[in-house]
Amino acid sequence: MPPPDVPVPAAVILHGIGVSHRYNDRLQEELSDTRLTLSFDLPGFAGTPRPPRPFTVADHAEVVAAALDARGLAARTVIGHSMGAQFALELARFRPDLVGALVLIGPVTDPTRATARQQALDLAADTFCEPLGTNLVVASDYLRTGVCWFFTELGPMLRYPTAEAVAAVQAPVLVVRGSRDPIAREPWCRELASRAADGRLLEVRGHGHVVQRSAARTVAASIEQFVAELAEQADLAEQAEPAEAAR
Repeated sequence: MPPPDVPVPAAVILHGIGVSHRYNDRLQEELSDTRLTLSFDLPGFAGTPRPPRPFTVADHAEVVAAALDARGLAARTVIGHSMGAQFALELARFRPDLVGALVLIGPVTDPTRATARQQALDLAADTFCEPLGTNLVVASDYLRTGVCWFFTELGPMLRYPTAEAVAAVQAPVLVVRGSRDPIAREPWCRELASRAADGRLLEVRGHGHVVQRSAARTVAASIEQFVAELAEQADLAEQAEPAEAAR
């Protein structure tokens, strides 16, 4: 156990607009076998207390940072789905000390599709790509969030400069998408991976936008592999430093 002043590593899972931790439950279960995991319910979504004012992406990231600080945790791996990918990126931008690696699943918003109408059409199309159980979880969370708060937070989601944020962070980035995802399409996800300082793209065949639920085991295994590769790279770099110093 680390001493009290050393943050405990954790994996943090951040949901998207209008939903809650419930659609991340399977991914959390898979990851919790090997690490401490936290799955957040952010303010105003799916029945949580609504803030007195609209929240920006940065506001949500600050809530996550405060929760981690209060618990003495460092989110070595931050996993965000859809708008949650924006929360994860913003956390890495203003609190890089808390983030060792980023996993962006079905990230938004593709600037070529950044209108409320287009997002609604793409979301409707995705319902045909998801299992019935996932659609029921998402729909019930939308109802609990309510139309007013959903559209209040839609504006910040559409305006957030996701591609610029990816380019600004130093943490390694894994972009994950389902091959049938009509929201986070392949060219957009490939662009994000290419803009990252250390980025890679994973496409899970036959799945839609909520791939972390419909293919939880595959996504979890890919995250574990990603984190293991980063740890191996860090070990090799650490071993190389004494050799350089000895020359």
